[in-house]
Amino acid sequence: MPSRTALLSAAVLASTLLVAGESAAQPADCRPAVRVPGAAHQESACLDDLTTTGTLESGHTVQADWAGLTAKDLPAPSEVPGIQIDGYFPDASTTNTNHGWNHDAQFVLRLPQRWNGDLVITGTPGNRRQYANDRAIADQALAAGYAFAATDKGNTGAEFFTDGDRPGDALVEWNQRVTQLAVAAKITTSRYYGRPPSRTIAAGLSNGGYLVRWQLENRPWLYDGGVDWEGTLWTQQDNPLTFLPPALRAFPARDESAILAAGFAPGSQFLWDYHYRVYWDLTQRIYREELDPGYDGDRLAGIPFCTSGTEGCDADYDYADRPAEVHRAVQRIALTGRIGKPLITLHGTLDTLLPISRDSDVYARMVAESGRSDLHRYHRVEGGNHTDGLVDEFPDRLRPLAPCFRTAFTELEGWLDGNPAADTIGSTCS
Repeated sequence: MPSRTALLSAAVLASTLLVAGESAAQPADCRPAVRVPGAAHQESACLDDLTTTGTLESGHTVQADWAGLTAKDLPAPSEVPGIQIDGYFPDASTTNTNHGWNHDAQFVLRLPQRWNGDLVITGTPGNRRQYANDRAIADQALAAGYAFAATDKGNTGAEFFTDGDRPGDALVEWNQRVTQLAVAAKITTSRYYGRPPSRTIAAGLSNGGYLVRWQLENRPWLYDGGVDWEGTLWTQQDNPLTFLPPALRAFPARDESAILAAGFAPGSQFLWDYHYRVYWDLTQRIYREELDPGYDGDRLAGIPFCTSGTEGCDADYDYADRPAEVHRAVQRIALTGRIGKPLITLHGTLDTLLPISRDSDVYARMVAESGRSDLHRYHRVEGGNHTDGLVDEFPDRLRPLAPCFRTAFTELEGWLDGNPAADTIGSTCS
């Protein structure tokens, strides 16, 4: 039998064919929404406001999906009326409980009444569900008139690794689901407004930023450009499984030099305790389980906060010494730097989950070594962490990144319009 991954790839390609016999709808004026090609189920609603201000009130977002990603004072735009389509593509996994559907591959597509002619495609950060980008990305995009689409990537939650048949399948699916959404959203938008999008922009943060990088490397024909908010780097030399174990070993003993040697930035020490408790341990265990399930035998995602020396402890994990099949699993999702469309990357210098020296600094070099520097602009944001969830706790020590992301988005628009290169991040995003 063909593998689940092969079947999903076929389904993604087939979604481009499901367009015959459906006529284009009128612009977003609360008439019935068109069908999303390839969707197994969809529901549409005419809303007075597609931004989080309105969708919180109407029940068309889930705040838990985006909680903790932005600072409380991030400005909210004014009302954006339009159509929202919620639905899901065929999928056998059931980690996403939104809408009571218990079905993965859920998506949201928002079509503003006053459309600017362009489309934004996103995948979610972390292992969050489809509304995770609503506050950080969708609000800005919708206010500017973009149509907006987001996917849950095909699996969600801390046990995302249970999806798939072999190591790496759950992560491979993320890329396939973004491609599937991009194809379906471009078709749906074209038929809804009566003309295709003039531009399609990929955008995302954290794992969502990784998806932007992967799409522009591997599916550049679907996009005109992208904005990457400190996307996760996966290569054989640099990936979370290489720098998180040393930090997990060192933190209980407060071995500061070892954590700095792992790549974490000087000056980020005040963030270490929180990230050890909330991010480092969990991230290491669940991604190691996805890519190297045999490391801890029959356990699922190891032993939380285990002491170094414990059998199967993730604090002692050594990616370089793992069997070849583990490295092959990582290679299935690895980045190359060979982007095919303009990309803006921004990364906080105090990122304490994906340290900048082990992530975007490396990715910028990869792009340059691939001869694609003319397609890449890289902004190192002094004082930025991974997300803005701790900005309110440390307002004098952390710089919020969401305003910088919005500035980078505007910069990409100018770049695509042919305007000269300009680094506006430093002066306008605080």
